[in-house]
Amino acid sequence: MPKPLIEDELWAHIEPLLPKKRRRKRYAGRRTLSDRQVLTGILFVLRSGIPWKMLPQEMGCGSGMTGWRRLRYWQRRGVWTKLHRVLLSKLRGANRLDFSRDLAPV
Repeated sequence: MPKPLIEDELWAHIEPLLPKKRRRKRYAGRRTLSDRQVLTGILFVLRSGIPWKMLPQEMGCGSGMTGWRRLRYWQRRGVWTKLHRVLLSKLRGANRLDFSRDLAPV
């Protein structure tokens, strides 16, 4: 597995928010990649700006299509909104939010 782009502590907050997909018993098909592997690929694409189809197979994150599908599935299930709320509450509780930035008048 490639080196995760997220630390174990952060992954512990993310993992419970991801929907669990059950494997079919009959005609199960290929084994799915772990959510953490796919998330690593998604983050790599989003941070680097490369096209999905250019995601290097050597990273072990699956194809770009796998990452794109999982990203879309998680978006439809509201994962990103939940994650945003959880992380904001953790940062607020740890007094790590910086509200000092001035906003331009509207």
